[in-house]
Amino acid sequence: MASTLGSSTSTPAPTPAPTSTAALTKTAAQSILTTLNTGSGIDIGTLVPALVQAQFAAKNAALTAKTNTLTAQISATSTLKSTIANFSTALANLSAGGTLQTQPVSSSSAIGVSAIPGSKVGQLSSSISVDALATAQGSRSVKIDDRTATIATGKMTLTLGTAKYSSDGSAMTDFTAKGGSGSTFSIDVTNGSLDGIASAINGAKAGVTATVITDVDGKSVLSLKGTTGTTQAFTLKADDAGSALNQLNVGINTGTLTSTAANAELTVDGVAVQRASNTITDLVPGVKMQLNATTPDPVSLTSTRPTSALSQAVGDFVDTYNQVFASVKSLTDPVNGDLKNDTAASALMRSLQSLTTKGLLSADGSGAPTTLAQLGVATNRDGTLKVDTPTLNRVLADYPDQVEAMFAGTSSNALGLASTMAGISLTTSSSIYGLGASADRYTKAQKDVATQQDQVDLQSDAMNKRLTQQFSTMNSKVSAYKSTQTFLENQIKAWNKDS
Repeated sequence: MASTLGSSTSTPAPTPAPTSTAALTKTAAQSILTTLNTGSGIDIGTLVPALVQAQFAAKNAALTAKTNTLTAQISATSTLKSTIANFSTALANLSAGGTLQTQPVSSSSAIGVSAIPGSKVGQLSSSISVDALATAQGSRSVKIDDRTATIATGKMTLTLGTAKYSSDGSAMTDFTAKGGSGSTFSIDVTNGSLDGIASAINGAKAGVTATVITDVDGKSVLSLKGTTGTTQAFTLKADDAGSALNQLNVGINTGTLTSTAANAELTVDGVAVQRASNTITDLVPGVKMQLNATTPDPVSLTSTRPTSALSQAVGDFVDTYNQVFASVKSLTDPVNGDLKNDTAASALMRSLQSLTTKGLLSADGSGAPTTLAQLGVATNRDGTLKVDTPTLNRVLADYPDQVEAMFAGTSSNALGLASTMAGISLTTSSSIYGLGASADRYTKAQKDVATQQDQVDLQSDAMNKRLTQQFSTMNSKVSAYKSTQTFLENQIKAWNKDS
């Protein structure tokens, strides 16, 4: 019976795909031997991929391993950068929030007080009386029937200076210009309506605000409001004496005033002073005062220390540090860490380990602590931190200003904990020598591996095509040989039968 090499009479059961190069080669060879011995034909669709896979198995495995390692390293650098940045930001917010800074306290709501960030309030004790609040000059124009109707166009001049007023404050009796730059402003009125004039005045940015106010009768006035302080009085005058804009003039015996320009008058610890604003930051060191009302009696300013908040902050810092340290330690583990050979990650670990002994305050010779270790933050054998509560309490009691400066930071101390941690974060994220540079390096290496994988895939495809062609050619020749063999066998049988 004639048979053709390449036909198949049965389908072998599938076997698990081998993974090693040796196993793949053995499987391919066994496929050839089995097919030739049985004469059922070579299964090219199975044999060729097996041979190709065997040829490139080692390269593919190595490239896959490299890709997985680089992916893990890129992820690890991102994790560490984010962790350190978040830690630094949290410390910065805590430092700037004011909760760790001694706060001033006022005995009356007439004077609101708050600590100026970065300043030392210390043992505050001051007595302040408010005799007069700072006021700003205000004026209103005559009533205009239609705020959108054109009054006139042209130029007006607004001048700042010092004024004297009538006893009831409704009129200006004298005015002295400041002189120099920034005291005279030319206003170009191109839209002559009341709204347009107000817009032109506001556009001059002279410290005088213009508003159009409409009354119940539908008529409107131009309301002007200056800045508080004696030297912030103002006049407004049309340059053209014949212009209708003159009805909006404000000056000596011109226009109606709604308030006058005056300084705040205070008595601070027995000394009479004046300020141009009701917000004052230069009278009591480290204290911002907001004058809300005059005071019939002196107001006492004292301070309260954030002892409990500082103690809590130390504990919170230690807890957060230990979480960050655990993450860095795991990723830099010399055996299993994804960043075990990364110099930037190792440098970060060293920076964290030295944090407790790093100077956070300039030594002043008083014996005050300058490091976290001296504050009572101790290091365990495994590198984590703990709080020595008795030491912390003693230091807080003896050196409250110095401890506060470590955590809250002041204008005279740039070495505080928040600044130090910000420096570590900046170094860690650096794209020149930090984890940013490491991430760039790993990303480039990953692209190189991807390029190598593409080349292997191209080589695999080429080998697949070549072997398929070779086996197909061989298959055709064997098939031809089989046909010849069958013909000869049949011919011999015929001869034997005839004889």
